[in-house]
Amino acid sequence: METDPMFRPRRDGLANILKNVAWLMGGKGFGAVCSIAYLAVLSRSLGLKDFGHFSLIFATAISLVALASFQTWQTVVKFGAQSVQEKDWTRFGRLIWLCGGLDVAGAVIGCIIAASVFYGFGETLELNARYIDVAFWFACAMLWSRMTTPNGIVRVLDRFDLGIYVEAVVPAGRLIASFIILAVGPTVERFLFAWAFFDLIVGLLYWIVAWRIVPEALHHKHLGHFRETLSTNPSLPQFFGVTYFSSTLDAVYKQGPLLAVGYFLGTSAAGLYRLADQLAQGIGKLSSLLARAIFPEFAMARTTHSIDNFSKLVRQTSIIAAIGGAAVTLAAVFLGEPLLLLIGGEDYVRGAAILIPLAIGASFELASVTYEPLLYSTGHALYPLLVRALAVAVLAAGIFLLVHLGPIGVGIAVAIGLAVLWAVMSLTVKLVLRNLKRTESPQ
Repeated sequence: METDPMFRPRRDGLANILKNVAWLMGGKGFGAVCSIAYLAVLSRSLGLKDFGHFSLIFATAISLVALASFQTWQTVVKFGAQSVQEKDWTRFGRLIWLCGGLDVAGAVIGCIIAASVFYGFGETLELNARYIDVAFWFACAMLWSRMTTPNGIVRVLDRFDLGIYVEAVVPAGRLIASFIILAVGPTVERFLFAWAFFDLIVGLLYWIVAWRIVPEALHHKHLGHFRETLSTNPSLPQFFGVTYFSSTLDAVYKQGPLLAVGYFLGTSAAGLYRLADQLAQGIGKLSSLLARAIFPEFAMARTTHSIDNFSKLVRQTSIIAAIGGAAVTLAAVFLGEPLLLLIGGEDYVRGAAILIPLAIGASFELASVTYEPLLYSTGHALYPLLVRALAVAVLAAGIFLLVHLGPIGVGIAVAIGLAVLWAVMSLTVKLVLRNLKRTESPQ
């Protein structure tokens, strides 16, 4: 059975990365316009305190997704790249079913953890008792909607364009829902329902698109061959475990500061921090979309390119990321206050001071965006995990030492931690590339 004509041959190298980034930027540009509009409706209509409640529920749910989900897309890309090159759909299909099964197991486990968190520690998170039930169901919806196996299929098959069309449903849907909710009466529960609904729709659409691209790989006859898949890819369990813990630490870094603000400084402070963080994380999202474009290309390049060409590709993408980080940070610093005023109104202008350290930290994140894909694709997945653990430790220490300064102190802690991550990761990558050149260059 032939694969669908929607699957097409890849282009290699920097040109393919830039092509995929262009698709991702187009989608994110559309999403950014929509998000500014729906954030304005959300923050203004709920007010600072209820927006803080919404933010804490959302951050807790996303943290649970990171804790219980396995980011299987990275495993699909890493171990599926060669199968795709060889068009071995049987081997690729078995890998997909293994990763899909892990996604389902993670969602079930996550729902159990969510019940413990919201019903056992809701008061600790300073959640109003009326929001406990809706917060639990929202977290469950996020867990089931954010399975990443189909995302990995789309990425390793080089169909970023289809992924962008699917993901555009979320910002468009949230924008439409925001105006409807504003008309009928804004409440935290209604916004959470709308956010969860469109995430579930996108999760389903991703599976449909993945099946449409490679129906042969997703045939049920490939289900259940887990032992064969593991024996064919003996390093898969280690890679999977390392990437799981690394993505969990990344989520702790992104959502932990907001939860810390809510715990130490209260719900209103969490709302103020959240809006500033949302703008700063726009840079972080640029980092993540670059990583999504880079990792599949690095995985392919390691199977087809010499070490010199591979190193050249790394240098080119690193330079682009560094320039992008500097440019976007300057924009955030100079446009932060007007944007906060536009989106949230006078109550949120104080967040401009918080935005500056968060934007600086995000620029370090963007500058280091090539490092993790490079280390994964060269078989050094443990290194990013260790560096992220160090960054989280620095973040935690910084929060405890600086939280007395208020939300801005937490923002400074975030920036320091990301600066440490960039510095240590830069040194690590330099040493890895030097070793690769030594071992792979002809004697």
